Amino acid sequence: MRTDVWQALHKDLDHGVQEDQETYAVPFEGHSILLPIRALSDGKRGVASFILNQASFSVVDAVADALAQKLALYQPDIIVGVPTLGLPLAEAVARRLGHTRIVPLSTSRKFWYDERLSVNMSSITSPEKEKRLYLDPRMIPLLTGQVAVIDDVLSSGSSIASALGLLHLQQVEPAVIGTAMLQGTAWRSRVSQYPVEGAFTTPILHKTDAGWAAQ
Repeated sequence: MRTDVWQALHKDLDHGVQEDQETYAVPFEGHSILLPIRALSDGKRGVASFILNQASFSVVDAVADALAQKLALYQPDIIVGVPTLGLPLAEAVARRLGHTRIVPLSTSRKFWYDERLSVNMSSITSPEKEKRLYLDPRMIPLLTGQVAVIDDVLSSGSSIASALGLLHLQQVEPAVIGTAMLQGTAWRSRVSQYPVEGAFTTPILHKTDAGWAAQ
């Protein structure tokens, strides 16, 4: 099992599936980030995985820098973070934009939460483990002006759709959605009415006789 993935910005890698058939080099800001390939449950498809809290600090900083630069064009007044790994990315981007806080959504219910401020949530990496996504009632007054929603990865779009549904309960329409990685294209149907910015993009991979190949 390789431990060197998402640890550095590389200049000497050809983009795409690597010879080891275990990793994928994604273009990023004139460099590459090496990502592990994970087979999905059907055994026929795979994804280049990015786990933010396992990445090196230098890679996380570079991703946050790139995403903050893109979101600055929308002049967001508040950043909403989607759990779990969207939260540290949201905080990093908010700091770079000069914000002093974020609005964190949560899958952990506190006793003062209201079930009416919650929706179901699942993701491509844990489709059978549906959770509830909550908005702390104390955060509602902060949801004004230009709102940016940040998650770590957009793939199936189910997680971000839950976050948007939760915000819709408060009549909040985001000005932009930001993410570290845009994975495939399935997410587009879930967020077609909103601008989306990603630090980098990866395809859905398919298993062939010769190995993994981009769709």
